[in-house]
Amino acid sequence: MTAKPTASTTPWVDPDDAPEWTAQDFASAEISERGRIIRRGRPPLPNPKERITIRLDHDVAEGLRASGPGWQTRVNELLKDWLAKAG
Repeated sequence: MTAKPTASTTPWVDPDDAPEWTAQDFASAEISERGRIIRRGRPPLPNPKERITIRLDHDVAEGLRASGPGWQTRVNELLKDWLAKAG
C-alpha cells in the first residue's frame, strides 16, 4: 500500500497581498528571461536624426520614391555631400 504524501511545508501566499506598483516601480523594473536581463528597443543615439517637413515638386518626390527602399537615406547622403562641397 502506498503512503499518502505529506502536506506541503511552504505556506501559501495570496498574490492579492502584494503591494501596488508605483510609476517609479514600473520605470525601474527590468525584464529578465532565464536569468538574463532583456533590453527592449534600441539604445538612444547621441545625435538622433531630426524629423522635418519639406515640400518638393510632385515629379521629384515621385522619382525619389520610385528609386526604391532607402530613398530617404540616399537623399540625406546627397544633402550631406552638397553641404560639404558648398561649405
